[in-house]
Amino acid sequence: MRVASPLIAAAAMLLTGIIIFTILGKDPEQAFYVFFIKPLTTLYGVGEWLLKATPLLLCALGLALGFRANVWNIGAEGQLTMGAIAGGGVALWLGDSTAIWVLPLMFVAGALGGMAWAAIPAFLRNRFNTSEILVTLMLVYIAQLLLSYLVHGPWRDPMGFNFPQSKTFSDAHLVPLLIEGARTNWGFVLGLLLAVASWLFSSKTFAGYRMQVAGLAPAAAAYAGFSNKRNVWVALLISGGTAGLAGLCEVAGPIGQLQAQISPGYGFAAIIVAWIGRLHPVGIVLGALLMSLLYLGGESAQMQMALPSAITGLFQGLLLFYLLAADLFITFRLKNVHVVRSQASVAVIKEAV
Repeated sequence: MRVASPLIAAAAMLLTGIIIFTILGKDPEQAFYVFFIKPLTTLYGVGEWLLKATPLLLCALGLALGFRANVWNIGAEGQLTMGAIAGGGVALWLGDSTAIWVLPLMFVAGALGGMAWAAIPAFLRNRFNTSEILVTLMLVYIAQLLLSYLVHGPWRDPMGFNFPQSKTFSDAHLVPLLIEGARTNWGFVLGLLLAVASWLFSSKTFAGYRMQVAGLAPAAAAYAGFSNKRNVWVALLISGGTAGLAGLCEVAGPIGQLQAQISPGYGFAAIIVAWIGRLHPVGIVLGALLMSLLYLGGESAQMQMALPSAITGLFQGLLLFYLLAADLFITFRLKNVHVVRSQASVAVIKEAV
C-alpha cells in the first residue's frame, strides 16, 4: 500500500479536479485534456516537460537522502538560489571566455554554493541543537534577498535598460541542449545519473545504511555507535549540493542569466516530489515528471481556459493532502470504540471466571 498510495492520491486528485472544474464552469473533459494531455502532444511540449522536471528531480533526490535519516531540509529553494548565484558568478567573472573548462567549473561552483548554504543549518544543528527545519526555511529568504541585491546592484547589466538582471551568459557558459527543437538540456540526464548514484549510495554503501538505520530506529543507531552529527552533515551537504546544481541548470539553461526570480518554487515542490516517490530514486523520477506536468498543465490552462494561476498550486496541494491521508490510513487502523470496550469487558470477565 505504501507503493500504491501515490497512485491512490493521484486518482483522488483527479476526481477532486473534476469537481473543481465543474464549480468553475469549465467542461471537465476539455479541462483535463488541456491540463494533462495537450502539453505533451508536441516535441516542444515534451521538452518543456523534461526541462521543468530537471530541478524538481535534482532537489528531491538530495532531500530524500536526508528525510530517510530524519534530517528535515525544507530550504532547498534557498540552496538552489545560492547555487545559481555561485555558478552564475563564475560565468560573469570569466566573461567571454570560451575555454572548455568554464562550464564544468560553473557546475562545481553551483554545487559548492548550495553546500555552503546548507552547511549553516548543519553547523547550528550539531553545535546548538537548533531546528534545521526553521533555519533552512529562513535562509531561503536571505538567499533570495541576496540575489535581488546583486541583480539590482553590482551585477546588474548596464545595457539591460535598468531591468534587475545580469548580463546574458555566452553560449560557452550554457548547458548544451539534449533535444533539437526543444529546450531540454543535459541537466535532465545529470538528474537521471544522480538518481542511479542515489540508489547505489542508499543500498550499497555503509554510509547510506547508517542513515537509513538512523531514520528507522534512532535508538538502535545510537546503540550501534552511529554518529548522528555525521548523518546531519552528510544529509544537508548532499541535499544542498543537488539543489545548487538545480539552480545552476536553471540560470545556465533556459534563463541564460541571473534574474531576481529564477524559480517558481521548485525547491518547495521537490518536498512533495520526494514523498510522492516514497523517498526512492525511481519513484522520485516519476514524481518529478508528474509534478512537472502539473506546472506545465497549469500554464496551459491559464492561457487556453482563463483559469487562475493558483490552479497549479491547488493541484499540488491536493496531491500532497491525499498522499498524507493515504499514509495516515496505512500507518493507523480505525477501530470502533464500543467494540473495543466490549472486547475488553469480555476479557476481564473471562479472566475473573
